[in-house]
Amino acid sequence: CSTCHQRHQFNPVVARKSEQCKACHWGKDHRDWEAYDISIHGVVYQTNKWDPTQFDMTKKLSDADYVGPTCQYCHLRGGHHNVQRLSTVYTSMGMSNADRGAPLWKEKRDTWVLVCDDCHSPRFARENLQAMDEACKDAGLKYTETFKVAENLQLDGMGEPMPKDLHPDWAGEHVWGLKIGAYHDGPGYGGAQGQSGEFRMSNCSDIERICFESVGYWMTYIFKGMAHGSWNDATYCDGSFGMDRWLVKAKVASEQARRFTALEK
Repeated sequence: CSTCHQRHQFNPVVARKSEQCKACHWGKDHRDWEAYDISIHGVVYQTNKWDPTQFDMTKKLSDADYVGPTCQYCHLRGGHHNVQRLSTVYTSMGMSNADRGAPLWKEKRDTWVLVCDDCHSPRFARENLQAMDEACKDAGLKYTETFKVAENLQLDGMGEPMPKDLHPDWAGEHVWGLKIGAYHDGPGYGGAQGQSGEFRMSNCSDIERICFESVGYWMTYIFKGMAHGSWNDATYCDGSFGMDRWLVKAKVASEQARRFTALEK
């Protein structure tokens, strides 16, 4: 409880302020605070939070009449403490390359719209959800292409060497780590049949790190930016532009490896 309510105060007023979430929910791989802070909602909050007539934090969330949403207003809607109830990841709303119309996702998507229509029309909310769908689909295609560049390099025997002195993955194996998107197994990937590597982000080859950052950082910027109404975060800041740059980096790394191999031969 003290993570949000602060041990020495334990005051609901403190726990209702967006900054309270900032202690944990920020950073390159889960860019929640940054996406909210520079969104139109975050700007409204930051410029008006000093005015109790605009943001009266003494009221319960169920009674709040804010001029704009805080993190808590949307994610702990009505004072409900199960934050996961109104949180999203790609797959829990059918936002990967999965069928977005599947019944499995309908409840979460309808709940999303219900939160937004406290202030906006349902049509506006669904249009923004559709925009996020398209952004995530585009990002999925980009990271799939990035990984394919690295995968083809590995299968052609030109992946960067992974000697046994590199630290093992979670299973204690020294297997090639590009796991996202498929369970790569077999001798071509550095392991036995039926054996797949873990997705590494450290002590790995340069092209593996490029792949990790493409999905772990820039794709996250796109999803978090679109989810919080921070279009700049999803595009010009780093998200879409970052994925474009890292795709080029992967292609350059692959081309260099192929040229070096030809020269060595």
